[in-house]
Amino acid sequence: MRPSGRAPDEMRAITIETGFTKHAEGSCLISFGDTRVLCTASIEERIPPWLRGKGEGWVTGEYSMLPRATHTRGSREAARGKQSGRTQEIQRLIGRSLRSVVDLKKLGEHQITLDCDVLQADGGTRTASISGAWVALRLAVNSMLDQKLISEDPIEQKIAAVSCGIFDGTPVLDLDYDEDSNAGADANFVLTSDGNIAEAQATAEGQTFDDEGLMRLMRLAKIGCAQIFEAQEKAVS
Repeated sequence: MRPSGRAPDEMRAITIETGFTKHAEGSCLISFGDTRVLCTASIEERIPPWLRGKGEGWVTGEYSMLPRATHTRGSREAARGKQSGRTQEIQRLIGRSLRSVVDLKKLGEHQITLDCDVLQADGGTRTASISGAWVALRLAVNSMLDQKLISEDPIEQKIAAVSCGIFDGTPVLDLDYDEDSNAGADANFVLTSDGNIAEAQATAEGQTFDDEGLMRLMRLAKIGCAQIFEAQEKAVS
């Protein structure tokens, strides 16, 4: 039995509230159960130096966690003067994931920055960030099309992410904190809406697993992402 009482293939409740902030070109508050992440998309008339003159844009991500997003207060990284390795890893993951479904040439010489700020953490903050960032990106690109800043839609398909793991010997979907902190193995899958894999991260945390174990986690991830894609479509339509 999972601590939450969920079935092994059961997601937490997914909610996506769009237009959560006033000024960003695209924004949403996404919740996977008690994990809540504010995702905003900002359109900028600048691109990285190495892209100048190439006629294409850039999509990048930033990630942070509020000091009291967790059970105990964590110090602000700005106060420490540097980002943690975990933060930098997640930022790169968000950027890679979103770029995998965007035609950067159709974006023109624009940069879209996806800011993902964790308001409350209960496991799966990176996967909620990616899933919410796509919604914010979709809304921002819609704004660009409406304003005729670009002539073609650069977003090729949806992208979503979900965590899976082996808890008490059983593969389970969408780990919350109680499961994540006690899992024998955990994995994060980033999938596109056409069924392809953008990224897969799987790690043994004291319990190794065989090929079939990995495939069972992958099958769970497809179940979870199908539900996220449905929630994303509902949010932006």
